Order: sequence, then C-alpha cells, then structure tokens
Amino acid sequence: MNVHSRGLASRPPRIRLTAQQLNSQFCADVLAGLSEHPKHVPPKYFYDERGSELFDEITRLPEYYPTRTELEILRQNADAIARQCPPGAALVEFGAGSSAKARIVLQASRDVGAYVPVDISADFLLREAAVFARELPHVAIHPVVADFTHDVVLPRELDGRSRVGFFPGSTIGNFEPHEAARFLHHAAGLLGAGATLIIGVDLVKDPEILRAAYNDSAGVTAAFNLNLLHRMESELGAEVDIKAFRHYAFYNREQRRIEMHLASCSAQSIRVCGKCFDFRRGESIHTENSYKYTPESFRALAAGAGWRPAALWTDPQQYFSIHALVAQSQ
Repeated sequence: MNVHSRGLASRPPRIRLTAQQLNSQFCADVLAGLSEHPKHVPPKYFYDERGSELFDEITRLPEYYPTRTELEILRQNADAIARQCPPGAALVEFGAGSSAKARIVLQASRDVGAYVPVDISADFLLREAAVFARELPHVAIHPVVADFTHDVVLPRELDGRSRVGFFPGSTIGNFEPHEAARFLHHAAGLLGAGATLIIGVDLVKDPEILRAAYNDSAGVTAAFNLNLLHRMESELGAEVDIKAFRHYAFYNREQRRIEMHLASCSAQSIRVCGKCFDFRRGESIHTENSYKYTPESFRALAAGAGWRPAALWTDPQQYFSIHALVAQSQ
C-alpha cells in the first residue's frame, strides 16, 4: 500500500508475510523454543495489536525512562539528526510501532521524500500509516508488513533514492550480541554502501533504575509479557492456564542485560501445536533480554558489522544514546 498526499491509495497493502505464514512461523518458533533448556520464545511475538498497544502504554509509565529520554534526545537534536538524511532520501524504520519517533525526524526534515515503516503487526502499522498520510502529505508512505529480522523486500518505488535506516527504542538490545551484529550487517546490505543508520541504544546505569523500568507498579509490563501466552492460546490453540504464570524481570550484572521471564507458579503442563510441555514450579519461559551498552562497546559492535561512527547524541544523565552510523563497502 502506498500512502500519498491524497490519502490511502486503492491498491492492496504491501504485506510480505501472510497471516498463515506468520502463524506457521510462530508455531515453529514456539515448539523449538519450548523444546530447549532453558525454555524460551522470541520477543518479537509480544507484538500483535494488543501487544503493540500495551507497549505503547509502557512507554508512558513513570518508571520507564527509555522512551521519554530518547524522545527528548530526538527533540533536542532533531535538526542535526535530520541533516543525516540526504535530499529525497527514504527513511526506512525497522519495527516501526507507533512511529512517534520517526515523526520527529520527518517533521524536522523537508528533504526526506519517503517513509517506509516495517513492522510485523499489520493492523497497528496500517492504522499508523493512515495517520501519517494526513500529517505529512509531502512524504510518500510505503508501509511494509514483515519481520525485519528476516529478509525485507523494499518497495520498487524506492529505487534511485538514498536510504536512511531508523531503528529507535533500543530494540537492538533485545538481540544477543552476535544476533545484533548479524542484524547490523543485514541492514548495511539492505540500505547500501554509504547509507546512514540512526539507532537508539540504551546505556549501562544503576541497576535499580533498570529494575524499576521493567517491573512497573501498574503491572503493564507484566500484562505485556503475559500477552505472549494469550497469543499462543488464541492463535495457536494452546491449552495453557495463563494465571499459573507470573511476570519476572531482573538485571543480570554479568551479562549487562535485563532478563524477562514467564515463571510457572506450580508444576504443570501446557499443550501447544500438538505437543505437551512440562514445567517445574519456578521454571520459566525466557521471553526477552535487553542488553545495555556503553557508547564505546556499541561502536565496537557496529564496526565489526560494517558500520563506522558518524555522530552520537545522549542525555545529560547518560541514560540513553542515539548513534548515527555510516555503512562501509562490504
């Protein structure tokens, strides 16, 4: 689907993965993850429409510093960040979600000619695209429903445009370091030599600040984590007592990461995709890591994946960072 100044075009959405394909992959990943020890499921499966709405709510919680801190960095440095985008460039956002952060960059730059939000949650993505069409009539909107951790086919309409990658929110921290390097290498290939990537990276800080951010008093993060089980139940027909699991998040000092788990409150079994899985009391499904970096450690990771540093912006408390990287020839 293209969204231009006259609103939503009549052609069908650019959906690279069908619902059947997504469910098939969901099932395969759940079976593989629950068959291993420790049990785990990839965090990308948090994000159906309900999961996206819950995460949007998390970003407004008083304990959750990353979003408001990154937004403030973007607002304070919007002009400098926008200057990283060549005239007529396409801004390609990986895991777009609500697109609130891209909106700041696009409003600061009259030179960006196209915006390509890539996200796995189709309904949420297409609704946001319609909003963008009204707010930014000078920008061509090309939403792509896809899993950005796999191969993404960009619209042909981008041919001939410079490409700028946009990956805010410290989602890079949800990858294991070797997976983060692989994603960065993949992004360099997709965007092309000389392309820019603007990426948000959460920084190492006081563990108590981190603990509170992932264990909010309102229980929204817990609901977000448990939504994974709701998805397994509604989309995969899982037989699971969701009330028999609890949200558990803590800071792993050695690994410099927050870990999120769904811990079993008792000895129990669940059945999903035709297979039965037993849980001991206290055994968990590891649902997410959130690695924290120093500016130097992240630059070293990016350099190994084919990127050189171009600029760095952070907040006065050094809670969060936004990096501009340039892809080198591969």
